[in-house]
Amino acid sequence: MKIGIEAQRIFRKKKHGMDMVALELIRNLQEVDKVNQYVVFVAPDEDDKVVQETPNFKIVKLAGGFYPLWEQIALPRAVKREGCDILHCTSNTAPIFSPVPVVDILHDIIYMEKSYLQILKGTGTPYQKFGNIYRKLVVPRVVKKSVRITTVSHFEKNRIGEFFGMKGDNRLRAVYNGFGSHFKPLTEKAELQRIKEKYQLPDRYFFFLGNTDPKKNTRGVLKAFSDFMKQTTVDYKLVMLDYDRNELEKLVNDIGDPDLEKRVVLTGYVVNTDLPGIYAQCELFLYPSLRESFGIPMLEAMGCGAPVITSNTSSMPEVACDAAFIIDPYKPEEITSAMVQLLADENLRNDLITKGFVQAAKFSWKAMAEQFLEIYRDLEPELKPKK
Repeated sequence: MKIGIEAQRIFRKKKHGMDMVALELIRNLQEVDKVNQYVVFVAPDEDDKVVQETPNFKIVKLAGGFYPLWEQIALPRAVKREGCDILHCTSNTAPIFSPVPVVDILHDIIYMEKSYLQILKGTGTPYQKFGNIYRKLVVPRVVKKSVRITTVSHFEKNRIGEFFGMKGDNRLRAVYNGFGSHFKPLTEKAELQRIKEKYQLPDRYFFFLGNTDPKKNTRGVLKAFSDFMKQTTVDYKLVMLDYDRNELEKLVNDIGDPDLEKRVVLTGYVVNTDLPGIYAQCELFLYPSLRESFGIPMLEAMGCGAPVITSNTSSMPEVACDAAFIIDPYKPEEITSAMVQLLADENLRNDLITKGFVQAAKFSWKAMAEQFLEIYRDLEPELKPKK
């Protein structure tokens, strides 16, 4: 078979969740499959050394402009030109008129659960709002036409099945994400110091991967941290990554604690290979999202030996099991209480760290790639002979 993989954004310098999933899928398929032929379709960008061609993997840099035009026009033309048998799309959407059968990774359907007006009036950047409107328009058509639809947890599989009337549909599968093997305990003092200096990390901090997406619960975390700091004399800081300073100022004013801004360290974008050093030096990792389809950062933190606080909603209990402190994310006081308990009870803290190592070991990118390879193989008898 010749399998096309849509990986439009993996060459961009600042990669995020879905970009990393696509990148790791490709890297691990290169390891586990030496038989099928692959064509990886990417948009040209500066970080073009993250994955290399191999004898059965061809990389096609495909110009096409604005993402919808790239996906709906340039991509299907290239797929046909390259003679692909199937197209695997990795980031929710896909060409509506694909020349070959489509396998689609549908990470979540949060955008489908809101009206267009709710999206436009809600929080988030203009880019995020446009992306959600585009997905809301395209995904129902993609779901109808795809030969296989995978998602990243059984929670999300059930949501998709309910929303699109697909319960019991053999086309819908759950395939867990993995996390990088470099997320492990980091004890080398020189490397820890390098990362501490590079990102100006404080001596004692909580780590939170917040952004402007409402589901990340950034306001709730700031409120919880503000209340926690009123109960301690220790100089803790809250480390966040690529977050806008003006947005932070609005939120701390909104929760009534403008001085809290001084306790928040914004590192800017952090390259993936430096993240283990940040997890390894944090007191706690905070992941109390309102909704997640999976939750890769929880596994990364567990793999590095950081105690995790996460939510009792959506997929998070499924992925964390008993290896995290579970709270109600809609109640900041529960987040605060979890912080207090984990810092006061060393036995509880160590128990979660130990369970975290065990839980994280259940997930890997290789296992994900092997499951997708099985999906490709299952599809082979269904493919129509080319004329």
